[in-house]
Amino acid sequence: MSTPPDKNFRLEQACASDASIQQVHDELRKQKADKPGGYPFLPLAILGLMAMAIYLSSNYLVHYSIRFDPLVVNETASREKPGVMAAANVTPAMLGKRVFTTVCQACHQANGQGVPGVYPPLAGSEWAQGNEERIIRIVLHGLNGPITVEGKNFSNVMAPLGAVLKDEQIANALSYVRQEWGNKAPEVKAETVARIRAETAGRATYWTAPELQKIGQ
Repeated sequence: MSTPPDKNFRLEQACASDASIQQVHDELRKQKADKPGGYPFLPLAILGLMAMAIYLSSNYLVHYSIRFDPLVVNETASREKPGVMAAANVTPAMLGKRVFTTVCQACHQANGQGVPGVYPPLAGSEWAQGNEERIIRIVLHGLNGPITVEGKNFSNVMAPLGAVLKDEQIANALSYVRQEWGNKAPEVKAETVARIRAETAGRATYWTAPELQKIGQ
């Protein structure tokens, strides 16, 4: 049977243990006091250098990089707005080509020659280059019945597009038609389309060639 250590031995052991713990705490406090804020100096210096590098890089990019200019790619941006380079300028006819290709080309063809006996040509057309108020009405409300274009007769239906296209789209598309394939006519303004749309808002039927020929006389 083992004999338990006497009380004096246990007391000395406990005292030694407390002294050791106290010494460790003193060392930790001393080390922390030598390091302001509790953080080593070197990592703080590296962090500061990284922040400075990021700032300088951002400043360089802001002043010298190629920036995105929404006016350059925005097709509806006014050509008169300051700050837009001349090379980025677009004309109504240029914008209208996209509308024509999407909506009109299937019938009137990319070369503007139409389909013989079915869809009249736009290239050289006296209608396309004539009174703009006539062709605006055709696009807004459609055309039905016989029409003579460049001495050739056509009898078909053109669907109304007023509910599909906005005033500016119609103006641009007609400007393209009036200035493409050798056609030489002034561009159409969106304001003109808006006025005619308002004047003919109550119309629910297609136009006919005889009706249109009376306009502008």
